[in-house]
Amino acid sequence: MSENQIERIRSTGKVPLFIDGVFVDSETSDFIELNNPATQAVIAQVPVATEAEMQRAVESAKAAFVEWRDVPTIERVRYLFKYQALLKEHQEEIAKVLSEETGKTFADAMGDVFRGIEVVEHGCGMTTHMMGETVENVARNIDTHSYVHPIGVCAGITPFNFPAMIPLWMYPLAVVCGNAFILKPSEQDPLTPTMLTELFAEAGFPKGLLQVLHGDKRQVDFLLDHPDIKAVSFVGSVPVAEHVYRRGTHNLKRVQAMAGAKNHMVVMPDADKEQVVSSLVGSSCGAAGQRCMAISVAVLVGEATRDWVDDIKTALAGIRPGAPGDDGAAYGPLINRKSRDRVRELIQGAAAEGADVVLDGSDCTVEGYPDGNWIGPTLFDNVTVDMKIYSEEIFGPALCVMHVDTLEDAIELVNSSPYGNGTSIYTRSGAAARKYQYETEVGQVGINLPIPVPAPYFSFTGSKRSFFGDLHAYGKQAVRFYTETKTVLSRWPETDVPEGPNMTISMK
Repeated sequence: MSENQIERIRSTGKVPLFIDGVFVDSETSDFIELNNPATQAVIAQVPVATEAEMQRAVESAKAAFVEWRDVPTIERVRYLFKYQALLKEHQEEIAKVLSEETGKTFADAMGDVFRGIEVVEHGCGMTTHMMGETVENVARNIDTHSYVHPIGVCAGITPFNFPAMIPLWMYPLAVVCGNAFILKPSEQDPLTPTMLTELFAEAGFPKGLLQVLHGDKRQVDFLLDHPDIKAVSFVGSVPVAEHVYRRGTHNLKRVQAMAGAKNHMVVMPDADKEQVVSSLVGSSCGAAGQRCMAISVAVLVGEATRDWVDDIKTALAGIRPGAPGDDGAAYGPLINRKSRDRVRELIQGAAAEGADVVLDGSDCTVEGYPDGNWIGPTLFDNVTVDMKIYSEEIFGPALCVMHVDTLEDAIELVNSSPYGNGTSIYTRSGAAARKYQYETEVGQVGINLPIPVPAPYFSFTGSKRSFFGDLHAYGKQAVRFYTETKTVLSRWPETDVPEGPNMTISMK
């Protein structure tokens, strides 16, 4: 990296903004403390950007867009190829910082970065994604052509749980489509987006195409209200997603707001028990359960699966959390004390609601890290739909087990949930899998796979209250979200064909 901003942050104790192609210290007097989730040590102070700084970022983005939209797509893609190469070169450095500020294991952090790189790789094919359509002779001597154009200044508001992957879902695709972009990353882990931005600048993109503003709800509302911002991408909790969608669309913006979930894994009696148990452990506790695609509900179908709970308990009891650098840890701490305390309250209230608390991780400790935000693996059995642990997204390393008699009952249960991010079924029956994938009202379905997140050339297709909007993240739908289509009808009468010598046309 040409200038190591992380070293600068450690030296000054403050996270910079990125405005008009330059990292700058904010003039604010309002800062948010950034803490290490495993130790509570202060990592840095995060600025709450001022009104003037935010306005300057918008003006810079507007000016950059005016020139960038005329750059041929193939030239824009060349910048993205260089950016992709830089991200791969520095993947481990990014992952180490990501691990420190989020508490993720290093392996999990590496995966976070890599999934983002895959989206950038997808964007490197934008020359074909930006192609329009043509039909000759829609009427006599009339042809129709469609063209794809960028829309202007776009914005992204990203969560704490994937500080590399989710920003990389957004601004690389928006920029390669010809737009400028303003990123408001989570104030809970801004160092990773800072590193991504530093590499973006090193890739040579013209200044002003990417701005980075830090802050809280005030900065979010500024982006949602500003008339020069044409589209907003968001990932976060359901209440905030609803706010973003309502306020953004009220201001006549395009909005894609990806929200939380309650994802079910349906287990048929013919499923491979060992595979099921392993998948449930990884998908419920990976990343400390802090992901919207976590499997948080296991639906065991039929009497034959009732005794599987003991196997699930044994497997969950065999894993443990730990601090970054602990190679034996399955996952890290929760992001902050507020999250830890909330998960503890849900666990401790489950028994009063009638659930069997088979495994209680609320009093988890990790040697050497007494102040970490630890929650141990947790398992509830005989959960019902009226319990808080079912109706709310726990966002911790906890798994609810429910029992139904038939596949039809399982489908009814899943469809009655207000959320629709992901679901999966484990079975050896193709007919059962076909019925399940067809009849479930969920955006993403896995068959003998626990977390059905699609590859970047598809789109992330959550539904119901897990998604507010029309066009989803990455893939072809993201290209449509960040562009407008212009249709041209033309007629050239043959009587207008000029006569004379041929003309030579050269292309440069």
